[in-house]
Amino acid sequence: MDKNMFIKRLVELRMQKGVSARDMSLTLGQSPSYINNIENGINLPSMTVFFYICDYFGITPKEFFDVELKNPSKSQELMRLSKNLSGDQLDLVMDIVRNLK
Repeated sequence: MDKNMFIKRLVELRMQKGVSARDMSLTLGQSPSYINNIENGINLPSMTVFFYICDYFGITPKEFFDVELKNPSKSQELMRLSKNLSGDQLDLVMDIVRNLK
């Protein structure tokens, strides 16, 4: 993943969460313009802050870099909810997902 893809993914995840760059920056304990500077290509986060960003979104670094995973936090929630389903129930959920594609 190059710098532009990193920025695009960050913006995508932030927009899904429905927060401003300023609010995200402040929540991460950074200056108000921190995320804006990343999104404008001025800076990149340190590894430590990158892990904080992943925690902020409730995702793993792997999920951050998996651009085919359109909404990783909702995918995680779906997996969590499906853990106690029976085989028949899982078949129904899979049929629904297949039909949505």
